[in-house]
Amino acid sequence: MLIRLGETELPLPEAPQILEVGFGDGRFTAQIAQLYPEWKILGVEVSAGSVARALKRFRREGLTNIRVYHGTAGFALRNLVAPHSLRRVYVNFPDPWPKSKHQENRLLQQHFFRRLSTRLAEGGELLLTTDHEEYWRFAQAEGRASGLFDVQTPPPPAHHLTTKYALKWKEQGRQFYHAVFRKIAEDSTPWLPLPRYPMPHALLSGTLPEIKSFEKTVVRFEGGTAVLLEATRTLDPQGGYYFHTHLEEEDLIQDVLLEARPSAHGLYVGIGRFGAPLSTVGVKAAVEWLVGWLEGQGLQVMQRSY
Repeated sequence: MLIRLGETELPLPEAPQILEVGFGDGRFTAQIAQLYPEWKILGVEVSAGSVARALKRFRREGLTNIRVYHGTAGFALRNLVAPHSLRRVYVNFPDPWPKSKHQENRLLQQHFFRRLSTRLAEGGELLLTTDHEEYWRFAQAEGRASGLFDVQTPPPPAHHLTTKYALKWKEQGRQFYHAVFRKIAEDSTPWLPLPRYPMPHALLSGTLPEIKSFEKTVVRFEGGTAVLLEATRTLDPQGGYYFHTHLEEEDLIQDVLLEARPSAHGLYVGIGRFGAPLSTVGVKAAVEWLVGWLEGQGLQVMQRSY
């Protein structure tokens, strides 16, 4: 099968796996899904509202070759995409983060290209379309600096200019820019999926003290930070507390609830299941700190599971 990129035709393998980062309302995703029904498309989007609107579109149009992930591209690439499996990645009109102090938030930086190289098949490509010339030039420099991509800048294909933002910018007379980053080598450092652990918890003996005040506490661990923000009493008549905890780890940000509550076997301390949290090294570090803090309040550990 062939797909045209500007004036170049490139062969694609059967059932290529495709990733689109930031699909917005899904109109471009739906278009390529209809044009190439044999493609397996994964769409990644951080906006919950955009995800909801796109899902309605996909269902209304009867599209079955699209899967959607609500979250960041880094997490999806690392944990949902197998090495060497992607044939193409689309990035249409990404946030350019134009202020210099915010440029570290840009997606298309050298470290992203290095990691992407481990997920792209041989000769796989990332296609960027944007209205922001400075970001277009920035991305080219970052891609070339990785030493892993050949970079070309053909005119944007017509169907790339049918997205929500492209149509909006057309009305304003803006110019569009396009770049094709083709993998020519691969980063030698493996990029393994985020490690997962059994739900960490501990059982303590003693009486849970009344917490009249709780100061925000920062817990640092290798690869990230946990911030225990506040303690809130539960509505359980037996007593107990939730500890609102913010976790920032590589490619993952979570807000979780740790809990300390009486149980049939002692005082249970661990992570609550609210919000389907991922049990990561950061969660382990936060639970370990909380157990230590409660030991300082006079409780004794009977069992640790972390």
